[in-house]
Amino acid sequence: MKKIDRYISILSWLAVLAIVSCSPLKKANKSFEAGEFSTAIHQYKKAVKPNDPTSNYALAEAYRQSNQLKKAEPYYKVAIDNNIAEEKAYYYYAQALKSNGKETEAKKILTQYLDKGEDKDVVIWAQNELDNLNRMEEVRSMVNYFRVKSLDEINTPYAEYSPVYNNGYLYFTSNRDGGKTYKGTGTPFTDIYRARTKGAKVDIETLQALDENINTSDINEGSITLSENGRTMIFAKANSGKSSGTNEVNLYFTRYRNGKWSEARPLSINKRDAWDSCPALTADGTTLYFASNREGGYGGIDIYTAKLNRRGRWVDVRNMGAHINTPGNELFPYVGGTGVLYFASDGQPGYGGLDLFEATRGGGKEIIKNLGEPINSSSDDFGLYLFNPSRGFFTSNRKGGKGDDDIYTFVNDDPNLKIVNYYLSGSTLTPDENKKLQPLPNTKVLLVDEEDGIIDEQFTEVDGRYRFRVYSEENYYLIAEKENYFTTRIDFSTIGKSIDKSTLTEMVTNVEFKQDLPLNQIVIEKPIVLNNIYYDLNKANIKPAAAKELDKLVVIMKDNPEITIELSSHTDVRADHDYNMDLSQRRAESAVNYIISQGIEKDRIVAKGYGETKLIVEDAENEIEHQQNRRTEFKVIKYNARHVDEEEGDEGGDDEDTDDTDRFFSDLDEDTEN
Repeated sequence: MKKIDRYISILSWLAVLAIVSCSPLKKANKSFEAGEFSTAIHQYKKAVKPNDPTSNYALAEAYRQSNQLKKAEPYYKVAIDNNIAEEKAYYYYAQALKSNGKETEAKKILTQYLDKGEDKDVVIWAQNELDNLNRMEEVRSMVNYFRVKSLDEINTPYAEYSPVYNNGYLYFTSNRDGGKTYKGTGTPFTDIYRARTKGAKVDIETLQALDENINTSDINEGSITLSENGRTMIFAKANSGKSSGTNEVNLYFTRYRNGKWSEARPLSINKRDAWDSCPALTADGTTLYFASNREGGYGGIDIYTAKLNRRGRWVDVRNMGAHINTPGNELFPYVGGTGVLYFASDGQPGYGGLDLFEATRGGGKEIIKNLGEPINSSSDDFGLYLFNPSRGFFTSNRKGGKGDDDIYTFVNDDPNLKIVNYYLSGSTLTPDENKKLQPLPNTKVLLVDEEDGIIDEQFTEVDGRYRFRVYSEENYYLIAEKENYFTTRIDFSTIGKSIDKSTLTEMVTNVEFKQDLPLNQIVIEKPIVLNNIYYDLNKANIKPAAAKELDKLVVIMKDNPEITIELSSHTDVRADHDYNMDLSQRRAESAVNYIISQGIEKDRIVAKGYGETKLIVEDAENEIEHQQNRRTEFKVIKYNARHVDEEEGDEGGDDEDTDDTDRFFSDLDEDTEN
């Protein structure tokens, strides 16, 4: 998996080769299984036999795991030519060919494999890779206006990667100062550095490593992300390379207090024995993007999100889905102020190695676009960061650099670059005793698409306010829920409300939409009248207009699964008592049967006919007053209060001591500087 080992990686890799009796191979296999791939390469070179598929495949894998896929190509070829049984060899061989610019040969190998492949997982990977290669003409034909330049002030023959700009500082990860060697790659352990900069103009005299509360001499520190004010940092850390050391990669956080960074503590969302890295915070600090190879993904490394709840814990971890994630690796996510997700992938159509992509949303669809050359190359290109909408940094180990990973700057000279940010905001409200709407704080609000897929969610503040980013030409539902209140669902659409970018003069334009969300308190036995539930004279069958109103009650029942209701039907007094009781019961049962037919459990709804026994207007004198009495109502007769918990969906983690460590913004208002 490209970049896993370079960027604070190493898991307890399962042995992918048979242990044979030959002593040199035993020693090499032992190094491989310990994750010491650099050492294993030297040992395999001494033990490899010219036509032996097993030892050649082992050497190829050691090169791949140490991020030297291009060098693995001839050894995969020998393994395949000599009938290696491991089907993954064909997939990785094709990737090595592509990274060396041999796309035609890669297609041929994949096609040959797909004609005979039996491993279902590898078949999926191979087909995805072949499909990607067949789309490369389309990728190459796309026009872009990027200019790139090496950031020579920073780059060295060592690795410099994952640039992040914050409050006049450029932060990055590097092993530039040498020191102890990490046996996974044969290179020094990495630390986090920063230097003052104005855009891409770096003051190299200010370059310094961060303090020892973050950097450790025999542990790899990796990619970082910072809160907007620069006082809270999340970063990846792990991989001592020792059998007694840390085997997994985890996310840690620290705060800048009293002139220094606090002791770094792990986030609760880390998974034991997993690779959790590449953190990226949104501008408001409430959503964390990160990369992980935890179980349940689409293969390799996937991109996930987590939400910050009111208690300062990261919860509701979600995989970003198959549109972003592939059987390959997706990592190094970044979301700037434009609402665009940038990420690196070797599973989307690319030039070889990791390529940089952008994911935009509009019209209810996500569009994935390769950023093209010169941003991308046949080498690894990753770790993009924007310091304004048209300028930024990224990392590449392409030819022409200073030796290892280098940081590059880029400018987007697109003359038509115009960014429109759409936002939807409002308040959650509830009527007081005078029926005047008042703010309802601490209410969970969800933005969902037409298929009820959650796009975003948050809890309202003390003033009941919420705010979401929305996208052009899409339909949404807003759902607000709070314990002891009926869940509210309101539809909202941006269709027909998009701005013509050709009319704009500014590079960035913000558009605000407003929508308040009223919630009514659940009161047991309080009748609620349904509008427009009419029946033909002396009949109980459901008319189309009545079905439309009952559908609204169906939505209420689905959105409030904790309630049981009584649906009641009432008549006026213009018939005898027995007739009215019978008719109202039949009408109530007819309405209930309709609701059950729409998927509501029958034990959650009771039909009751009251005839003329519960009149609203006792002495009705006209048709309007009679109509008020002829009504259909429902009331809650049972409520199993479901706590709308911001912890809901929390995958948690494996660290016991994290309850107080994730309290992210508890002192962000301190008057300190970093």
